[in-house]
Amino acid sequence: MKAKSLLLPLILSSVLAVSSAWAADDHGGEVKPEPYAVGKTLTKAVQASITPEQAISILKNGNARFSSGKALAPDYKKQVTQTALGQYPLASVVACIDSRSAPELVFNQGIGDLFTTRVAGNTVNEDMLGSLEYAAKVAGSRAIVVLGHTSCGAIKGACDNVKMGNLTGLLEKLMPAVNAAQTSGERNSHNHEFVQNVAEMNVQQTVEKIRQMSPILKEMEEQGKIKIVGAMYNTSNGQVSWY
Repeated sequence: MKAKSLLLPLILSSVLAVSSAWAADDHGGEVKPEPYAVGKTLTKAVQASITPEQAISILKNGNARFSSGKALAPDYKKQVTQTALGQYPLASVVACIDSRSAPELVFNQGIGDLFTTRVAGNTVNEDMLGSLEYAAKVAGSRAIVVLGHTSCGAIKGACDNVKMGNLTGLLEKLMPAVNAAQTSGERNSHNHEFVQNVAEMNVQQTVEKIRQMSPILKEMEEQGKIKIVGAMYNTSNGQVSWY
């Protein structure tokens, strides 16, 4: 009898936890779009109401909150429960590994809001492109943002043609941006204008690389199902500028 009395609360708590994990509202039937609201956990119904343009606008508004010191504090515990059975992010972000530029923080988003793929220098390879294709084609992400940032160590390394272990191959992927940057003066990391120009060029080239290397994403953008854009995070003031 005592064992049963202990077991019942556990069963009830499990049932409640599953019933409250309502983000996985994909039952194979027609989904009725529900309006997005700031801080609202993304479900399939909410995601269905978001256009590519609105996805970008949501990120812009989130960064405005973040950079002005008015960021909303997500209820992470609640979001963990509500996204336990599924995820329907509004956008994907290709970002650098830089510790100062975490997309979820920069855009003031919570659990289940963003797909993120991060590598030094915010470039892409086949594995990352496959991840982005899954995010857009399968999971319904509405936008892809290539997010560079100021004072990027990887960009500086490429500007100085650094050779070091496996980093060598990674930095070689950034060299087309180094070669394309048009800046007077020294073409190395001591020239801050040059470094920034290379960072911006790298973002623009990565956006084009995504289109060129992924027919799936290129077609989705041409059909208006997604937008692929570039952006630059300023590590000195927290603001994101857009291309």
